[in-house]
Amino acid sequence: MRIVVCAALLSSVAATLLAQTVAPLSLREAEARALQSHPQVLASEFVAQATAEVTREARSAYFPAVYGSVTGAEAKDGSRIAAGGLNNPIILDRVAGGVSFSQLLTDFGRTSDLVQTASLRAEALRQNVATDRADVLLRVDRAYFSALRAQAILRVAQETVRTRQLVADQVGALAESNLKSGLDVSFAKVNVSEAQLMLLQARNDQASAFAALAAALGQRDAPEYALSEEILPPAPPADEAELVAQALRERPDVAAERLVRESAMKFADAERALSFPTVSALGAAGLAPYGQVGLNSNYSAIGINVTVPLANGSLFSARHAEASLRARAESERLRDLENRVTRDVRVALLEAQSGFQRLDLTNQLLEQASQAEDLADARYNLGLSSIVELTQAQLNKTRAEIEQASARYDYQARMAALRYQQGTLR
Repeated sequence: MRIVVCAALLSSVAATLLAQTVAPLSLREAEARALQSHPQVLASEFVAQATAEVTREARSAYFPAVYGSVTGAEAKDGSRIAAGGLNNPIILDRVAGGVSFSQLLTDFGRTSDLVQTASLRAEALRQNVATDRADVLLRVDRAYFSALRAQAILRVAQETVRTRQLVADQVGALAESNLKSGLDVSFAKVNVSEAQLMLLQARNDQASAFAALAAALGQRDAPEYALSEEILPPAPPADEAELVAQALRERPDVAAERLVRESAMKFADAERALSFPTVSALGAAGLAPYGQVGLNSNYSAIGINVTVPLANGSLFSARHAEASLRARAESERLRDLENRVTRDVRVALLEAQSGFQRLDLTNQLLEQASQAEDLADARYNLGLSSIVELTQAQLNKTRAEIEQASARYDYQARMAALRYQQGTLR
């Protein structure tokens, strides 16, 4: 007897310690944790920051480029460079140091178009960051509600095992008194075994759900959390046109595609400007403390360089045509994306509406199944029906409880999907 009592106490202490190690987690905390540490979000942010530097790279053409040089040379008397060029410059003995610079004066808008191209692409990638954040939030919400559903089904399975074991014990006791048959005992034991199998599957499903939740949070380990229940959202809106308009206005992926199209159009303008002249200012200054007789000890020069493209095998016109066609392709991609967004919003709204209707139906189903089980149990105890009727009533109630739990959390997940399609899940 003492051994049994000690074992019970140890089991109770172990259960208490296990409960203490389960950390609480609400949906808002899960979303915040995922946005803070999920690798998909972090990678997207780094890519957006890197692309912002491309704008600085393009804008650098507005500023002068300054170079410092130190040169020393010793040449054979009277030597000239005679091959490799059309001129024959003399090589002079010298040691000199100085600076040179070049400044773009105008390229007729090409640099400006390139800066705007890079800026629009950087803004598009910032919108992609918002898209990735929404994707992560949707996965977190779905995994969170899936875990809640798995926990609810596990509770149903545990209660089913307890209830059916109680019935089996009662039938067994009645059979020992010759008030029930051995067939009833066999049916009751089969029901207990089925409930235990369901309990085993429910435990496995709960572990899988927490593994999916950990992945959605961006974690490698898969701890078990004490999840908080969320308030059921109200009925989904009925105005489909307003939802579609909001999605086309708010969705970050649609905004990103618009920016990509504008960027492609600006790049086409930049490629067209390749055919225009480029005007630059050039200059150099420095000191030559050592050199041949007759050379000044310092030097300076400034000039203007105008580059006019005359012929290059239609390279520039081909590049402009390519960029223009790619811009038109981006316009068609935007139109295709808007069509898909419209479809997705409509489908998500239909699923949310059906999920909301399912809530009432499952509540009615559970109420009816509970009444049927009570009646079947009373009839069986009075000897007016067989155990088959009772077990069928118990099975119907278990299914109704599972359907009710699934309907609740499925509806919450569908509303999260609808917010995602609207562009409000951020």
